[in-house]
Amino acid sequence: MMIGIFYGSTTGSTETIAQEIAKHLNVAVSDIHNVANTQIEEIAPYDLLLLGSSTWGCGELQDDWLGFLDILKTKDLSNKTVGLFGCGDSASYPDTFCDAVGLLYKKLQETGCKFVGIYRPEGYNTTDSLISIEGQFVGLAIDESEPEKTKERIAAWCRQIQTEE
Repeated sequence: MMIGIFYGSTTGSTETIAQEIAKHLNVAVSDIHNVANTQIEEIAPYDLLLLGSSTWGCGELQDDWLGFLDILKTKDLSNKTVGLFGCGDSASYPDTFCDAVGLLYKKLQETGCKFVGIYRPEGYNTTDSLISIEGQFVGLAIDESEPEKTKERIAAWCRQIQTEE
């Protein structure tokens, strides 16, 4: 299975998470793409798309996703599996914690893709934002207010992704 990681990052946090995920899943550096300078056609060879965005403002996607997502959401992704990940800060923004992940999930609902990496959140300070649907997180939530938990959360999510493929 070919894995492509696509992310948008302003401060580098989401890029770092993308690189860590790549290490866990043995994804080559050439298969990690910043959506700021990526053409939509670059998703074609991948069976599994891992899409990452930090949350900005009042629960918004990272800016580089806006144009890319507008095109991606019009594609037929019925032959693709999608996993979502993102960064947020539950201490400062509990009501919009990792909302960007929830926005990606909602925007891609009509594409026909199969989602993986959905899990019941444990050990998070907040679970009441767009990332949470019916008591589950629709993707990996990295809480920048709990950096000591980041490595284990990435490792656990990657193990889950590998069992769901």
